[in-house]
Amino acid sequence: MDALTRIGFIGLGHMGAPMAANLRRAGFDLVVHDARRSAAAGVEATGAGWADSPREVGERAEVVITMLPTPGVVESVLLGPAGLLGPAGLLGPDGLLGGLPPGGVWVDMSTSTPAVAERVRTLATPLGISVLDAPVAGMVTGAAAGTLQIYVGGEADTYRRVLPVLRAMGDPVRILHVGPHGCGYVVKLLVNLLWFAQLVATAEVLTVGVKAGVALGTLLESLLASPARGNLLEHDLLPLLTDGDYDESFAMALACKDLGLAVDLARASGVPVELSAVVEQVFRRARAAYGDQAGEMSPVRLYEDLARIPLRLEHR
Repeated sequence: MDALTRIGFIGLGHMGAPMAANLRRAGFDLVVHDARRSAAAGVEATGAGWADSPREVGERAEVVITMLPTPGVVESVLLGPAGLLGPAGLLGPDGLLGGLPPGGVWVDMSTSTPAVAERVRTLATPLGISVLDAPVAGMVTGAAAGTLQIYVGGEADTYRRVLPVLRAMGDPVRILHVGPHGCGYVVKLLVNLLWFAQLVATAEVLTVGVKAGVALGTLLESLLASPARGNLLEHDLLPLLTDGDYDESFAMALACKDLGLAVDLARASGVPVELSAVVEQVFRRARAAYGDQAGEMSPVRLYEDLARIPLRLEHR
């Protein structure tokens, strides 16, 4: 099978824009679309083309990647707005599925749900379009560096076909085929759920320790020398503890969306998740206190404000 070279990319936000730029650096022909034309300026400067609609992206590409904020937006982009309003199976005039040719591939790298993917896949399969869910982890820094973790759900043959494209955006050893359709979404939601739970637990631990009289640097050093050591403590939290960076590249509105999807997934699976529900409420409280666009680590700020202690390491 010939190598895939013509790539479409829809969704040029904090994550999508650097991911698209890495595809250009890898030499792929690229056509892009976003709800805001201005979002494409950076990647257009690298030689990417612009399309006026998702359908046009599909008409000009062999593989189309979507990186979108919510399941509803994913469905709207694939089907077109009219597809959401009419009977099942109706495609709007500007939807991506109306443009992708037989043999084309849709790769959704958004954090979405298996239910949306299944609805779209029932329409895509009769059209000869292959579908993969391939959400990512690794923050904006990983998107810029091309070191994202990618969790792929779908048929193995399709996964192998698009692997060179995925390697342009992710760490080759952390691009994982995790099972059939929908499994990529499930794994990503659970990765996020565990990280969010760790963040809340860590915020409590650090606040209690400092309030009880242990220096923050000493407490952090002790935790890193213990079985509690982990990537969040060792890496993710340091910009906050050193510079007060609550990571506004990922907004509280999106964090709460992901937590809601994870808890809904647990409910649909018949698994009671009391701890996860509490974590979701802590995040929603932080969102109410600091706003939709506050950084994803704002739950730490809740504890800082409650204890009236900023968790900051001394600069040396």
